[in-house]
Amino acid sequence: MRTVAVVGASLAGLSAARSLRQRGYDGRLVVIGDEPHRPYDRPPLSKEFLAGAIGEADLALERDDEELQAEWVLGVRATGLDRAERTVRLADGREIRADGVVIATGAAARTLPGTDGLAGVHALRTLDDARALRDELARGGRLVVIGGGFVGAEVASTAYALGLDVTVIEAAPTPLAGPLGEAMGGIVSALHLDHGVRLLCGVGVKGLGGERRVDAVLLEDGRTVPADTVVVGVGARPCVEWLQGSGVALDNGVKCGADGRTSVAGVVAVGDCANWYDPRTGIHRRIEHWTGALERPDAAVAALLAYGATEPGVPRPPYFWSDQYGVKIQFVGHAAGADSVTVEEGSTDDRSFLAVYRRAGRPVAALGMNQPRLFTRWRKQFATTAAAS
Repeated sequence: MRTVAVVGASLAGLSAARSLRQRGYDGRLVVIGDEPHRPYDRPPLSKEFLAGAIGEADLALERDDEELQAEWVLGVRATGLDRAERTVRLADGREIRADGVVIATGAAARTLPGTDGLAGVHALRTLDDARALRDELARGGRLVVIGGGFVGAEVASTAYALGLDVTVIEAAPTPLAGPLGEAMGGIVSALHLDHGVRLLCGVGVKGLGGERRVDAVLLEDGRTVPADTVVVGVGARPCVEWLQGSGVALDNGVKCGADGRTSVAGVVAVGDCANWYDPRTGIHRRIEHWTGALERPDAAVAALLAYGATEPGVPRPPYFWSDQYGVKIQFVGHAAGADSVTVEEGSTDDRSFLAVYRRAGRPVAALGMNQPRLFTRWRKQFATTAAAS
């Protein structure tokens, strides 16, 4: 291959570019990003950066001595992929011709309809989002977080530590029931209540109050929650619209094999937009976690450089972590399909425990709260099992 284009300049795109060079690719490498920033770390945006504990320089993902010999095309989004001409079309009219393409366009935060132009309403996905929200939180007052997922919970935790009055609204009866199951989701989300943060569950949001600036969140059950600032954390959608008509199969993102290969030869997908096949469960999954964006691009690059001639391996089980109210939360595997979950060590009342999820007696996931050493042993065990599959 003479030219490889990596479309997406966040962690997954950077990891793919690194893997290309590490695997001996010495051709032209073009990295395209819709944000004007060089690759930066996203997890701290809802925690240390939002709290003002670290600055923008601390978010940099590239090493000071790193030289990928790449052409960086930043601040411009991809608008199309022409499989016949092997070109990536850009919003400014340029076209990048490439023999191989790595799709790493990630995901964008979902928004609430009708909130455009209303001051005080924020999503949190990008550095620019975090800058704006950090300035708002410095004003103090009442924060309402719509969505009790991990990002929303981290924002609530950060805002609580900054002294704001915080309310979290979750439409589902139990926050985090999707990734953790109902029992453990309830235990983890109780951290809000432990710290005096209001948690309203099982009720949807009807709309927002205010003319030019938000002043309330209106609930479906008729209640009104006063708000000076609102953060909308209701999930993310994969950024794949630009691939319509390209021949790349789309299904909840880019539909891929177990090594990131797409339906178009010479095109692989990685990161939050990639819906990889999971040979352990026989279904496709999008893994929207930092470790997936770090680790999986190497397998996709290997498949790309081998022109699909390699046998895909079994990806490591997904792993993610969250820091809330001073508690370290870690999870590995898939809770979906588990028929039991047992606390193996510690106490849920103390918010310090290790729980294992099983299906037909076989461990399929583990959750740790303030149990990093024990959790690490379980994570290694899951990784070893996956490698032997």
